[in-house]
Amino acid sequence: MLTMSNPSSAVVIPFRRPDRNSRLRRISHGVYVPATDPETLMARARAIVANSRRGNVAVDRTAGWLHGIDTYGWSEAHDDPPLEFCAPPGGPRIERSDVRGRNRTLHPSDLMELHGVTLTTPVRTALDLGCVLRRREALAALDSFARLHGVTASDMRANLPRFRGRRGVVQLRELIDYMDPRSESPRESWLRLAIIDAGLPAPEPQVWIPIGDEPTYRLDLAYRLARVAVEYDSTEFHSTVEQRVRDERRRRDLEALGWTFIVVKEGDFQPQRLDEWTTRLRTALASTYSSRRW
Repeated sequence: MLTMSNPSSAVVIPFRRPDRNSRLRRISHGVYVPATDPETLMARARAIVANSRRGNVAVDRTAGWLHGIDTYGWSEAHDDPPLEFCAPPGGPRIERSDVRGRNRTLHPSDLMELHGVTLTTPVRTALDLGCVLRRREALAALDSFARLHGVTASDMRANLPRFRGRRGVVQLRELIDYMDPRSESPRESWLRLAIIDAGLPAPEPQVWIPIGDEPTYRLDLAYRLARVAVEYDSTEFHSTVEQRVRDERRRRDLEALGWTFIVVKEGDFQPQRLDEWTTRLRTALASTYSSRRW
């Protein structure tokens, strides 16, 4: 199972075989670390680097994780997914069962080092993930890089000529226009994209609503003029009675001020349920929404 413990704590010991009395743990084929070290993706990546030819670079989801952004599926994150590395065109790729090795052209400006592992920079990693991930996960990744690393749409567009002809670049080019650093979770990014795909105007993320003169309630996504809010109720943040009561009170107070809430839950991204809540949203916006751009 992947964890994000202190990435600099593991010391890689490239032994072929541990001594019977040593307190070592196998972290990859032919590689062991002290048994007390945490099982982190960084530790695995350092083990791969220590036992591979020079020139291989952590890319895509592995690079994203090392930058603090999780783009793995739930089951993958619990099964220690293969690491993703690449070598220069024509260079020897890493050939291991726990690595997806490939070749890719990277400029020196695309690279950086983190705790002994060479990986793609935040901008280059965001560009790659915008191409290789599924569409909604890709937007969530771009939003996260914008929020956590200050990656901007201008940064991304400046690199697009280098991606001409690459598989996934059409998706990347579209999603750059939608990225927003204010989005605070993948599900918020998914919500925003679903709304855009339904032909509705993009909502504003993280909107504070004042009660009196003080900003009191924050909404995940909102349309201020229409007084319509869209929120995702996850089991992670709404699992206790106290959390549910607090949310109900907040929504009740805002409904008294004329706000309408569209609440999306787990499973509501399935086609039929997606149509249901986007239709409710369209109806709520009907009095102020126009299909004209100007």
